[in-house]
Amino acid sequence: MTLASDRVLAALFLFLLLPVASLAADPAPERARELVRMVRQDCGSCHGLTLNGGLGPPLLPDTLRDKPAESLRYTVLLGRPGTPMPPWNAFMTEAEADWIVRQLMAGFPEETR
Repeated sequence: MTLASDRVLAALFLFLLLPVASLAADPAPERARELVRMVRQDCGSCHGLTLNGGLGPPLLPDTLRDKPAESLRYTVLLGRPGTPMPPWNAFMTEAEADWIVRQLMAGFPEETR
């Protein structure tokens, strides 16, 4: 294969994956409500119900602004060994953790009932 044909195949592969990636970006509305509740209640038990901090640090846009989103995602999924921060990968997918991080960095939504 030539370099040109390799590039065409790579571009085609990415083109085919884009719709899948965009579909995985946001959870379904019901799952989004579950994730908001999880963050507000479960994460809020350490980070404060308003996410202003407690045992854990604040989870507000101002305090997260300089932190890489990928690092935050891994903290959500894998926890912080040697600290009270547990891993949450048994309860959510990587895409859902990405969504949570994006929401936290933008100002986390309130829980709806």
